[in-house]
Amino acid sequence: MKQLVFVFLGGGFGSVLRYVIGKLLNNTENGIPYGTFVANILGSLLIGIVLGLAAKHDSLSQNQTLLLATGFCGGFTTFSTFAYENHMFLKSGDFTSFAIYTIASFVVGFLAVSFGMYLAK
Repeated sequence: MKQLVFVFLGGGFGSVLRYVIGKLLNNTENGIPYGTFVANILGSLLIGIVLGLAAKHDSLSQNQTLLLATGFCGGFTTFSTFAYENHMFLKSGDFTSFAIYTIASFVVGFLAVSFGMYLAK
């Protein structure tokens, strides 16, 4: 039960922060979802750091890992919003934004996880 509370609290904080970043950075004029992109990249970096520290140095407890990786990063990052935004790009015929956003999200997200794990060394 205690583990569920850690995931719940982390997820709540992550979701609220994602909402705030989306409100600040998503561009309503041209529809570019900078907020989602930033949240997903920062979340990728953070999960790389957290899981890198947990694996390499055994410096995080299971509860801390649940709070930060499963809870916070799970609530902060969002694949469903990413998928919806890409659906909207395709529906509107904006194939260039679709391609740039998708490729950049995967490449920069992967690099952020790798960099986070490198920082945790």
